[in-house]
Amino acid sequence: MGKNTRFEVIEEEGNSLSSKGKRIIYRDKETGVNYLYVEIGYSGGLTPLLNADGKPIVT
Repeated sequence: MGKNTRFEVIEEEGNSLSSKGKRIIYRDKETGVNYLYVEIGYSGGLTPLLNADGKPIVT
C-alpha cells in the first residue's frame, strides 16, 4: 500500500498529553475542505471546519 498523499497538514500545535491536547488542521487536496483533528490522551476526533454560514471552509 502506498503513502497517502490526499491530505496535507496545514497547522499543528500542542501535544496529546496536555490538557488542551494536540490540534491539527488537515486539507483535502482533492476537495480543498479543511478538517480539525483533536487528540487528547487516547481519544481523538475529526470534524470539518465551518465558516460563519455553516459551510465547510475550502482553501
